[in-house]
Amino acid sequence: MSDFTETGRVVIGSPAEQPKLVKMKGFGAGEKPTVLISIATALVLLAAWWLVAKLALVPHLFLPTPQEVWTQVGAIYNDGYAGASLYEHVSASLFRIVTAAAIATVVGIPVGLLMGLNRWIKGVLDTPIEFYWPLPPLAYLPLMIIWLGIGETSKVTLLVLAMFAPICLSAQAGVRSLPIERVNAARSLGAGPWQILVSIVLPSALPEILTGLRIALGIGWGTLVAAELIASTRGIGYMIMSASQFLATDVVFVGIGIIAACAFSFSAAIRILEAVLVPWKGKS
Repeated sequence: MSDFTETGRVVIGSPAEQPKLVKMKGFGAGEKPTVLISIATALVLLAAWWLVAKLALVPHLFLPTPQEVWTQVGAIYNDGYAGASLYEHVSASLFRIVTAAAIATVVGIPVGLLMGLNRWIKGVLDTPIEFYWPLPPLAYLPLMIIWLGIGETSKVTLLVLAMFAPICLSAQAGVRSLPIERVNAARSLGAGPWQILVSIVLPSALPEILTGLRIALGIGWGTLVAAELIASTRGIGYMIMSASQFLATDVVFVGIGIIAACAFSFSAAIRILEAVLVPWKGKS
């Protein structure tokens, strides 16, 4: 309420108090970047590794220093390892993972969308997918080798099976999370089934699909390395297995580092794709 002061015949009113703007407290991780925190964490872990190796708290055979691992990277780059160059090992693994990811994506997304839209398709496909999805890929790797041989076909098929389920189930979950109000609004405007699928269902399910793709790539890399340990002459997993037989721990660390770099690059590419295709994710 305003206070009034009378001076002669002039009544002067003090200005009303302005409302205070209160900024709501955020929840969760928020939208601020965490790059600096991640870099600092990596530097701390690297320093701890160097310190433990230098002080010989772990026998040198089991934990080489970062300098030795970096030196081994140059040696493998120049001379190769286990009968193949570093480029041949990396390109063999990338060919398998990229081919399998492409097949699993092209097949898994439509199947998942159909499972979310049609209960008959869901009823038919849900049982086999839920049956094999919890199984470790190495459990049916012997079957792949028996049926398809020890060539590339068995490895790519194994990867497709390992990556198909997460992509398919994420697409199905994206459809099931779609608010029915959007579909009804599109129908009221005269949209047909195909327009609803392309303009409403697919964009709404895209965040879930991209998340499933990231999970599938992580599973794919783990499965790939395990598959390359058996019946393979090229690949990062084969290089790690060959080095472990000769207790070449520094080469094992090199292989682990290459896998981590490749997996991080794939994950970063999916994050960039999310920022471009679904900029509204997490902001509703």
